Amino acid sequence: MFSFLRRGSKNSIVFFLISLVILMLCLAYASVPLYSIFCKATGYGGTTRKVTNATISATDQKIRVHFNADIMPDLPWEFNSETNYLDTNIGEQSLAFYYARNLSDQPSFGMAVYNVTPFKAGKYFNKVACFCFEEQMLLPKQKAAMPVSFYIDPEIMLDDSTKDLSEITLSYTLFKLK
Repeated sequence: MFSFLRRGSKNSIVFFLISLVILMLCLAYASVPLYSIFCKATGYGGTTRKVTNATISATDQKIRVHFNADIMPDLPWEFNSETNYLDTNIGEQSLAFYYARNLSDQPSFGMAVYNVTPFKAGKYFNKVACFCFEEQMLLPKQKAAMPVSFYIDPEIMLDDSTKDLSEITLSYTLFKLK
């Protein structure tokens, strides 16, 4: 396989090692966007899909969506959802609100990441509009509403692993930005 290494040429070995290091750096650099693309395509890890046009027919079947709000301790904000849960028809676009308030006397910046549990439901949870992965800046003592518009794809009822789901949790975590 590596027959050029058997020749004993120091230049061949050095070239091989440098090429290997460059290849590993390229793979490391590309791993985050490739993993993100993989998660968005498959719903792996509870990753939801982002859609721009939510023209889907609603069903009469309801599913309860719980809302969770977490915040990292180094961010001096309050963060919570307007309601603990929402019963929504599958296929119907819904709107929920999260609220953040800066508790400090300084402007501060945060960013939210999300996931959906159970993870197998992530590929059927479609966000139409969301505040996630966007820099949020709050002035001292400022409060902000952060809406999320979503719908559950009716295909969830056809998947053997999800057709009996009655509850989904949408969870956001706010991180401090430097």
